[in-house]
Amino acid sequence: MSRSFRRVLTSAIGFVTAIAAGPALASVEAGNQQSGLSGINHIVVIYEENHSFDNVYGGWEGVNGLAGADSNHTLQIRQASGSYSCLLQKDVNLTSPPLTVQCTDTISGFTSHFVNQPFRIDDYIGPADTTCPQQGHEFSQANGWAKGTGTTGGCTRDIVHKFYQEQYQLHGGEQNLYVTGSDAVGLVMGNYDTTLLPIYTYLHSDGHPHYAIADNFFQSAFGGSFLNHQWLIAAATPIYPGQPDSSLHSIIDSNGMPNKYPLYQPTGPVSDGPLTQTCPSAVPGRACGNYAVNTMQPAVQPKGSFGAVLPTQHGATIGDSLTLHGIDWAWYAGGWSNADGDINAPGWTNGNGPSCLDPRAAPNPSFPLCPDTTFQFHHQPFNYYANYAPGNPARTMHLRDEAEFMQLANASSKDCNLKPVSFVKPVGVQNEHPGYASESSGSSHLVSLLQAINNGACRKDTMVVVTYDEFGGQWDHVAPPGQGNNNGPHDEWGPGTRIPTLIIAPRLRGDFVVDHTQYDTTSILATIEHRYGLTALGTRDAMVNDLSGVFGAHSPFDT
Repeated sequence: MSRSFRRVLTSAIGFVTAIAAGPALASVEAGNQQSGLSGINHIVVIYEENHSFDNVYGGWEGVNGLAGADSNHTLQIRQASGSYSCLLQKDVNLTSPPLTVQCTDTISGFTSHFVNQPFRIDDYIGPADTTCPQQGHEFSQANGWAKGTGTTGGCTRDIVHKFYQEQYQLHGGEQNLYVTGSDAVGLVMGNYDTTLLPIYTYLHSDGHPHYAIADNFFQSAFGGSFLNHQWLIAAATPIYPGQPDSSLHSIIDSNGMPNKYPLYQPTGPVSDGPLTQTCPSAVPGRACGNYAVNTMQPAVQPKGSFGAVLPTQHGATIGDSLTLHGIDWAWYAGGWSNADGDINAPGWTNGNGPSCLDPRAAPNPSFPLCPDTTFQFHHQPFNYYANYAPGNPARTMHLRDEAEFMQLANASSKDCNLKPVSFVKPVGVQNEHPGYASESSGSSHLVSLLQAINNGACRKDTMVVVTYDEFGGQWDHVAPPGQGNNNGPHDEWGPGTRIPTLIIAPRLRGDFVVDHTQYDTTSILATIEHRYGLTALGTRDAMVNDLSGVFGAHSPFDT
């Protein structure tokens, strides 16, 4: 049995001990944390997709997980009042039929196999089930692929995860309107058996790296991937300059909702646009103006063919700050070379033309632009900024393919070849995103990334932060900062729902620790800024805790 099963560490224990012993010991603890960060020479951020903490890590030992969820934050309620008896389902593998009817909700008028409580997805859709999309048809089945019609992997349908919807779902920290505010209704209460995930197996095997789970880590902004990728690199919401087309603005009802769903009926006119509501008619308590909060396409290639285009951005990013101080960095995206047309660069798989040869290339490509069918253009945040536009040397230097990261991590050398700061973004089919990616195969890809770092020279001085861009529309029982009675840095943009986060680093006080320190995604920026002496990009990354707290944790089993 791995020592990880026997050693559960909480930073809360260390914090309480330090305060009880007086200011002197507390000062020593803070010094130890910063000393741990100063010994880090490489920071790697692996940015996965669309899962809440309870959804995938809720069963990890020692964490504030599903076992600690009280009924006040679990039982989902109706738009008007009162709780549901059952969970309405829309995923084709969770409806009745094919499942038996076990519950009747007489008030809302539906039957279901599921009562109103969290349930385990693995009991109904497993990794061996053929419920993942057929290649090239990833977005054609809104309610998922019935068993036997898709490919292996155990995929579910996708779930809405947007800016205004999430604020409604959080319900001021009560966490009980996730079902009502979702297109996927009851699926939001599903979770995976943590102990069956490849990442769990890897981190409980002999020789695994020392790691921390941060179980109080929140997505930086409400809503989806587009906005949270922007906050990861800029700690700010993009602005649409000038006078945008009025149809781009959201219109929200008196509850702050911009859309109709199976269990939600708008109280007035609604429009689910990519920009915030206009300010003259703003619903109080919700952001307004020319801010891009839902998915928009970049103004330059590679870009998708759906949705509105966001004009080029000119704000500061963490990349700009690092470059200004002479610190090398890169954003390594799976599928980038193919999507960007970087012929013969690492990751290029499409030959010399005149057509794209990789069978995973999207239909009707224009060689050499040969994106994978699951390449997500809005997951490439630096591509929205003028400093990294085509033709700018900084683009070629810093926007690279994930294959190159793997080459550097796997290099046979006594010295680590990684840059001081690396962001790693797996391609869609490997990023764990519900709907078009398999959770199990995405977790396996994550393991391969960690193994490459752990098995080489980089292990001795590298901090790896594995986190998820946002909650994917899935329920979590912990209220974010600024919601309910949970205090902490917050503003009109977030933070939103709690997300899974692993931190792998040398010199942790144990082979497995659980850090209860409050963080959000901008804590990654704060960590980079504090390690390399950079100025904060915004107010949030200036206020949040950096991740050095993991070095100050104490094991109750250590003597």
